[in-house]
Amino acid sequence: MKKCHVARCQFSAWYATFRAHTIKSIVIPLPQDVISYLLDDGTVVIPGRLEPARAEAEDSDDVQWSDEDEDTSVLTAPEFPEFEVEVRDAIETLGGSVFPKLNWSSPKDAQWIAFNSSLKCFSMSDIFLLFKSSDFITHDLAQPFLHCTDDSPNPEIKYELVLRKWCELIPGGEFRCFVKENKLLAIAQRDHSQYYPHLERQRNEIRAAIQDFYSARVHMRFPSEDYVFDVYRDSQGRVWLIDFNPFGEVTDALLFSWDELRTGRLTVPEAEEQDLPALRCATSESYLQPSAHLSYRLPRDFVDLSTGQDPHKLMDLLKISTYRRQGDHSSDDDDEAAP
Repeated sequence: MKKCHVARCQFSAWYATFRAHTIKSIVIPLPQDVISYLLDDGTVVIPGRLEPARAEAEDSDDVQWSDEDEDTSVLTAPEFPEFEVEVRDAIETLGGSVFPKLNWSSPKDAQWIAFNSSLKCFSMSDIFLLFKSSDFITHDLAQPFLHCTDDSPNPEIKYELVLRKWCELIPGGEFRCFVKENKLLAIAQRDHSQYYPHLERQRNEIRAAIQDFYSARVHMRFPSEDYVFDVYRDSQGRVWLIDFNPFGEVTDALLFSWDELRTGRLTVPEAEEQDLPALRCATSESYLQPSAHLSYRLPRDFVDLSTGQDPHKLMDLLKISTYRRQGDHSSDDDDEAAP
């Protein structure tokens, strides 16, 4: 995987060519002050996001602030007025809700932090909350060519915010396609953490539809010979292009391995034609693999506490808090009694 291969997978590098076959999107250049804000690893302060609890408390005459509150410094959210206008106008143009990403990545690893556990965004503050919480976004901004094998100078990157019209995509209709030497080599179920019975029943139709789409719409139109592209097959059987990715370990091989894909030695069932791409999907629940984003989610105990699903954990937490407070009081008494 070379740096030029990664650069060719930037959204704006391919969107104009495939505009008619993908989701409507708007690209907004990222100002340098926004980039600096996204890379700042300090306290997360989201522009445009209010703190209702503090605002309501300030309006109440009964509130009495402690000494600690008086000493607390106020964090001021950064402001990007011109950029915010561009983002707001783009969101309105795209129907009021969008799927955000940068040149390459979307903040899928930060989905857990969103209020609705979704990447569906309605405002700039929604987007910034996801971006500031995402390792994928930081990688795009700081180390986009980390896994490249060549020592050539890094291509000049003009960072951009990509806003895509929000579409309710059914995960069972998403597929990842692997192209080697301009030949569609393999197709994998995108969401390998779920079992979709219809995929096994429709495997021949799915493979034929994606092969036809590749031959008619993608083949020899993307500048690299080796690459990966994601598609969505809707309920009418039509295939839509979603994204391009580099052919290498930086891209998840899903139900395949990169050794298989690089060598081209794929296990193809006898019932399938050898000159067609190999299609792999979960054929039973025992074949499922965990989501690649599990390590980025909240611990299970946190989820149970926040949703009230396990009251015993809440009781344990209150007991621990009580014991600690009692221990602190005991320490204070001992200090007072000391000579």
